[in-house]
Amino acid sequence: MGGRGTDGTVGTTEGGESRAGLLYGIASYAMWGLVPLYWPLLKPASAGEILAHRMVWSFVFVGLALLVLRRWGWVRELAASPRKLGLLTIAATVITVNWGLYIWSVNNGHVVESSLGYFINPLVTIALGVLVLKERLRPAQWAAVGIGFAAVLVLAVGYGRPPWISLVLAFSFAVYGLVKKQVNIGGLESLAAETAVQFLPALGYLVLLGTRSELAFGSEGPAHMALLASTGIVTAVPLICFGAAAIRVPLSTLGLLQYLAPTFQFLLGVVYFHEAMPPERWAGFSLVWLALTLLTWDALRTARRSRAAVARATEEAATRLTETPRPLPTTDDVRT
Repeated sequence: MGGRGTDGTVGTTEGGESRAGLLYGIASYAMWGLVPLYWPLLKPASAGEILAHRMVWSFVFVGLALLVLRRWGWVRELAASPRKLGLLTIAATVITVNWGLYIWSVNNGHVVESSLGYFINPLVTIALGVLVLKERLRPAQWAAVGIGFAAVLVLAVGYGRPPWISLVLAFSFAVYGLVKKQVNIGGLESLAAETAVQFLPALGYLVLLGTRSELAFGSEGPAHMALLASTGIVTAVPLICFGAAAIRVPLSTLGLLQYLAPTFQFLLGVVYFHEAMPPERWAGFSLVWLALTLLTWDALRTARRSRAAVARATEEAATRLTETPRPLPTTDDVRT
């Protein structure tokens, strides 16, 4: 909310909130982009065990956060809505696939291919909007989707197979976003509900690994145990920062910031993990970046036109209100 400063100026608070939101947004996407450095530290734990720990410790961390914040009113409302409970169960299932595949791909040398999944995610989201929500696209959006499809074909030829890791990550996260849009509850509350769905299966899986003597937790020393327990923090903190950003900056700004995460992932894959980038892969990525550039340009142009239209409408309304209508003649005027 805005306020008036001691010098009589208005808007100082808005500027501070906007800067804080931008920093929160950069922090959230930077953490998501740098997380490929974290998953290898958890070896020799398997991707399945890491995923289970992520679910269990996220639930613990988010539960403690909600306990401190005393934000439990949403639980009663959610429990009274079977539709929302069903949607959150679907969301938990889809994000489980996304998380699990992402951890596996990073720890098996597919950081670049996983980054591609999050680069093409906005294009897949647009395609789902057309197919599921019957949304109408602008010409530039159609062009971006077409270029993105061409990029997938180029990469499929280059890989000798479809880039299935990228596609599964992109589609699973797009479906997750679509379901979350229908549920429409806060980020921290949503994560709490989703990890509540995941908690018992994940805990059961860890117990099963323990009975088979295949559990890495506790067998690699206290530091490794602490790293595995920290998966809850690594999951929740970026999401909390994202939620803080979402209420402080425009959606168009968040749309631009979302490219930070896959950019960091891509750079880590090429520079730090030294993954191969043959010419056909560069060609495919270049097409994806072209599609995203077109999509961003169209979004910024549309937002600018919308703001201009709102400003014109506001100005016209103000002009009409300030115009003083001529009074109707009175009886005395007629007699005169």
